[in-house]
Amino acid sequence: MNKKDPARSAEFTKLAIEALESRKAIDIRIIDITEVSVLADYFVIAEGSNPVQIQAMSDAVAEKLQKAGCVARQIEGYNSANWILMDFGDLIVHIFDGENRLLYDLERIWRDGKQIAPEDL
Repeated sequence: MNKKDPARSAEFTKLAIEALESRKAIDIRIIDITEVSVLADYFVIAEGSNPVQIQAMSDAVAEKLQKAGCVARQIEGYNSANWILMDFGDLIVHIFDGENRLLYDLERIWRDGKQIAPEDL
């Protein structure tokens, strides 16, 4: 993903949301972290109810973004499927099971970022 194109990172974020929704993700959140971090522009946080669903959500995101020309730099946690972290450069997707989402509470940790709705991208 090209750091100089915020419209492109927003478009990839929308595609990731569509992919997560297609696999029935629970409680999808988008956090705009452009003002608080150089790590990325957006965090997407979602939850799945079991390892198979969580892996399917990850597969859907990777496939949809790859078709759009955005390949993951790194994917961590796929085999255990309790927290999959997908790094696409300016977009980082976190897919949790319920227990680990509560434990790590990224929404609280990144509260200085701005939670936004998909239609506001």
